[in-house]
Amino acid sequence: MNEWLTALACIFAAGALTFTIYSTHKNKKLLDHVEKMLDDAIKGDFHEEHFSEERGSRIETKLADYLGSSALSAENVRKDRDKIKTLIADISHQTKTPIANLLLHSELLQETELSEDQRESLDAIGNEAEKLRFLIDALVKLSRLENGILTVESRQSDVGKLLKEVDSAMRKKAEAKGLAFFVTEETTEASFDHKWTLEALSNIVDNAIKYTEKGSISISLSVSEMFACISVKDTGIGIAEEDIPKIFARFGRLQASREKEGVGIGLYLAREIISKEDGYIKVKSKPGEGSEFQIYLKR
Repeated sequence: MNEWLTALACIFAAGALTFTIYSTHKNKKLLDHVEKMLDDAIKGDFHEEHFSEERGSRIETKLADYLGSSALSAENVRKDRDKIKTLIADISHQTKTPIANLLLHSELLQETELSEDQRESLDAIGNEAEKLRFLIDALVKLSRLENGILTVESRQSDVGKLLKEVDSAMRKKAEAKGLAFFVTEETTEASFDHKWTLEALSNIVDNAIKYTEKGSISISLSVSEMFACISVKDTGIGIAEEDIPKIFARFGRLQASREKEGVGIGLYLAREIISKEDGYIKVKSKPGEGSEFQIYLKR
């Protein structure tokens, strides 16, 4: 009797071991298939026909259906992005010549004899054409950034070189308004895309000049363990605390700035660029006491 029970126990044990080995092998095979499907999907090489229902479980089939749909969606996104890329290129190309001609003929007419009213109208045409050119350029840049056509590529770069280029580009405009223009000679290294950060910083400095009628524009640099902070400080009209978020909205312009030239996209573009570099922008301001824009770049 004991021998019979022992034999029966051995049979059950062998059966349990066999079932465990079979289940482990089957689960491993399933997981291997699922892992390969995910790897192929990540690389963009997934093809649904490689994983028919005959090869595996319902889980594999459902995953294959999902990944197949995702691959199709990714392909549609790629095609849409190509269409947007072509459209942006067409807009940029087709508008350059008409705007350039408008500005050219405005300048030619300035050299002729005109009445005071005619000259005012001509100035308005020139200003609006210049504004249109800036708007189209800004929208093209923004669209390329948002759609991934152009990317921000951060690398260790010299902040001092960036500040010198801003100084060279903006000093004449500030001094033409009678503003003092100070730029620090200090430098450090940080991680940023030089071209795009120059665009962002120039937009901020241009705004400071635009909204400052007297006093100065000061650009300074401070360094912490994690960030290099570029500060752009002006003595302009200032901004109410509750209005600060509004100035970074697309086409966001405050009532106090309506009389100034501009289209309300420069600060939005600046914030998009800096955020793509894992940096951020802070604003300190009070109405009538000027503003300070702090651009934090990762070190």
